[in-house]
Amino acid sequence: MGFRGPGVRLWRWRRNPLKRRSDAVEAWVVLGVWLLTVTVGVLVGWSGGRSVRHGLDQEREEWRPTVALVTQRASGPVSATAGDDDGAGDDDSGAAGAGQGRGGRPSSVWGEVRWTAPDGTARTGRTRVASDSAVGAAVSVWTDPAGRLVAQPPTVNQARARSLAIGGLVGLSAAAVPLACGRLLRDRLERRRLEQWDVEWARFDPLWGRRTP
Repeated sequence: MGFRGPGVRLWRWRRNPLKRRSDAVEAWVVLGVWLLTVTVGVLVGWSGGRSVRHGLDQEREEWRPTVALVTQRASGPVSATAGDDDGAGDDDSGAAGAGQGRGGRPSSVWGEVRWTAPDGTARTGRTRVASDSAVGAAVSVWTDPAGRLVAQPPTVNQARARSLAIGGLVGLSAAAVPLACGRLLRDRLERRRLEQWDVEWARFDPLWGRRTP
């Protein structure tokens, strides 16, 4: 925004007898806005990405795999609603209809399992299990320190990619704030220049009109 072409680079900072005070103000506004935009975007993006990375690293450290037992045969494929327990009985049609996944391996379906929390209490919940899992079969699930079922934590590379993506989005969103404010301020300066131009034109136009033959 501070350049008007190869012949008038940095025109806002060049000496010019026709340059008005508002032009000088706008020059510093442009410089300040760009510096603030870059600074805010980098700092907020770095802080947001670091916070996400710390949370993901903490999940990877605290969440642990736990052995659970299947208590009910799987009721359907994973595309079914997890909270729908109406069909989660000992009906063999659920497992039979699940079919097999790619490569001839059993597909994943929703099943009810039971595991023991760190405090020694028995917990039950629904998670993805192989379609051929029988009642009483042992499956591996992930739990948090409170014993609740959680998803498998991301790997180091996955955590790095996710933190970079989220940090970049947060940084761009934060950088848009000073950029938009600077745009509004420059529009206000432009309107003020136009108003001053109208006042000056109304003052001198009659004088010039008298000299016209």
